Amino acid sequence: MAQDRTSQPDDQAFAEWLAGRAGAALTALRDQQGFADPAALKDAGDRRSHHLLTTALARWRPADAVLSEEQVDARRAWSAGERAARLDAERVWIIDPLDGTREFSEAGRTDWAVHVALWRRSAGPDGALVAGAVGLPARTTLDGGQLVLGTGCPPPPAADGPIRIAVSRSRPPAFVGELVRLLGAQAVPMGSAGVKVCAVVTGEVDAYVHAGGQYEWDSAAPVAVALGAGMYASRIDGSPLRYNRSDPRLPDLLVCRPDLADQLLHAISRTGVEMPAPAVADSPGQPFGRVSR
Repeated sequence: MAQDRTSQPDDQAFAEWLAGRAGAALTALRDQQGFADPAALKDAGDRRSHHLLTTALARWRPADAVLSEEQVDARRAWSAGERAARLDAERVWIIDPLDGTREFSEAGRTDWAVHVALWRRSAGPDGALVAGAVGLPARTTLDGGQLVLGTGCPPPPAADGPIRIAVSRSRPPAFVGELVRLLGAQAVPMGSAGVKVCAVVTGEVDAYVHAGGQYEWDSAAPVAVALGAGMYASRIDGSPLRYNRSDPRLPDLLVCRPDLADQLLHAISRTGVEMPAPAVADSPGQPFGRVSR
C-alpha cells in the first residue's frame, strides 16, 4: 500500500499528550478554585481546557481543522449552500475539552474526562478515526500518573455473571430499564460518556448503551479507544457511526464486547425504543470495524 502522506506518525502520541496536558490543567483548576461555586467551576474548566487544546493544535497542527464542543457554532447543522471549513478538510480533530462537567464540579468524583480524536478523510470511503485518546485526570496509574487511554489498550478479560451495562447516572434512557430486564443484566450508573466507554475497555462493565442525545465530540475519542481495543461500536440499530458530518448530532451509541453485540442489538430492538431521527443527510459511510491506522 502506498504511503499516506496525510498521516503523521506521532498523531496518536500527540492525542494522548494533549489529553494528558488538558487533564493536568483541569486537575490544577479544581484544586485552585474548589467546589463552592459549581457553575463557575464548570465554565472555567470548559474554557481553560478548550483554550489549551485549540492553542496547541494551532501551533503543532496548523493545517488541520477542529471541531470542539466549545466552539460558538459547534452544534450548527450546516446546509449544502453554507459549509464549515472542516467539511472540506483532510484532517479534523474532534475534541471535547471537558466531558462530564457535572462530575468535574462535584468534590470526590473521578468520572469526568478529556476527549481528543483525529478523523482523516482519506482513511476510508467516508473517512475514519485514525487516532484517539481519553484522559481520565482524576484517576491514576500504578506509578501515580494520570490515566490516559489510547488506541493500544488490550482487550479486557472475559467476564462471568450478568451483563453489566454502563448507563447515565443523571439521565438514563427510558428504554434501558426494559433492556436490563430482558437481558437479566445489571445497570451500572456512571458520569461522562468517555468514562462509560473506557469502563467497557478496561472490563469494569461489558457494554454502554445510550440514546438520550449526543454529539460527535461525545463519542469520537472514546470510540477510537474502544475500537483499538477490539470492542464493537455502532448506533443502537447496528448502523455505522460516522464523523465529520454536516450535522454533528450523533444521538445514540452502543459500545460492547464483540461477543455481546448481536445479543444486545436484538434486545435493544425488542425494547421498542424509537431510533433518533437522522441528522442532515450526508454521503453514505462505512461501518467502523476497527480504528484505522
